[in-house]
Amino acid sequence: MVKIAEFSVENWMDAYENDAQHNLAETCCASISLDDLARLSGSSQPLINLSRKQTYGAIRGSTGLRENITKLYRTQAKQQLALTADQVLVTNGAIHANFLALYTTVGPGDHVVCHYPTYQQLYSVPESLGAEVSLWRSSAEKGWALDLQELRGLIRANTKVIILNNPQNPTGAVLHREFLGGVVEIAREHNLIVHCDEVYRPLFHSLAEEERPPSILEFDYENVVSTGSMSKAFSLAGLRVGWIASRSQQIIEACASSRHYTLISVSSVDDELATRALSSPCVENLLARNLKLARTNLDVLGAFLEELSWAVQWVRPQAGTTAFVRFVNREGRPVDDVLLCQRLMEKTGVMLVPGGRCFGDSVDFKGFVRVGYVPEREVLDRGLEAFRGFMREEYELLPVV
Repeated sequence: MVKIAEFSVENWMDAYENDAQHNLAETCCASISLDDLARLSGSSQPLINLSRKQTYGAIRGSTGLRENITKLYRTQAKQQLALTADQVLVTNGAIHANFLALYTTVGPGDHVVCHYPTYQQLYSVPESLGAEVSLWRSSAEKGWALDLQELRGLIRANTKVIILNNPQNPTGAVLHREFLGGVVEIAREHNLIVHCDEVYRPLFHSLAEEERPPSILEFDYENVVSTGSMSKAFSLAGLRVGWIASRSQQIIEACASSRHYTLISVSSVDDELATRALSSPCVENLLARNLKLARTNLDVLGAFLEELSWAVQWVRPQAGTTAFVRFVNREGRPVDDVLLCQRLMEKTGVMLVPGGRCFGDSVDFKGFVRVGYVPEREVLDRGLEAFRGFMREEYELLPVV
């Protein structure tokens, strides 16, 4: 029997999100309805063809959807590196994309280096497959930045994959162009695969356009994998559509072969809706809506945390939908983040995610909680008001760790 670590963050979400009155743990941009999607598409054409027979559909994803996904990676400066639809494989969300790509590229005796903190799947799946994982650690004290020299020191003779998450969950930190180029050069020296979970791309809400980093696919190196989905930046988690994209046709074909054991095809209805969502002008309208909401809500969260400056420490996110905030007592000692989240939920119905339980070793992230700050504005406002009352009445009763 394959043993895999308990998926802490998903277990936490499963336990609490259905009962939360104020869900500030959600990581998607405020979800949209199909009516919203129709409006954003700017067309009177029906979203789906009701006369179409509901067959399995295209196994790798429809050509239209895969072509639209390639456009997400297209830039004027890199036309010669443009992806083709054959270099994209549609999956059941990014969680399936990550699992499938790692299952295909990693095995017993391999070694991988994983960006940390990050979504637990990215290091627990390789471990379950028999690989040894070295965590490439970042810290709040260093602005969640990584060190290329440290990466060089982590590489071994059996290293197979470098795993990145950009923008990063839970911190909202960004790996910039020059840094990514350095990672690619190290990978090239050692013939390594770079696997980059880019599910929050292109939600770079706090960076000027010229500062926004490229996808890992925009570098002239074949052994790169990008995973993405409709869930986060595109507000359509309910479609359960994600993808693997790579410049290596060998990697794509290997993933396609493994995929047959896990999924025949995504729903043809989901495929059709995702194709529309990623079509112009819908995709531009949707991203404009979400970038505006993220910027506004981050300012609201920032003002709230400024009120509580004695109790919080944080690095303001540059992208994505989540912030990693450390809660401390008046002496600067971290409070029990699990108890904080549990009592906050019990007393107010506000849901957060404890960092010490859900994002690695509790020693690493004492007092940290993940806040999802891009729900509808009124959800954020109500949740923060309830949180404010908790801070006045209950917070100082929490133990430290």
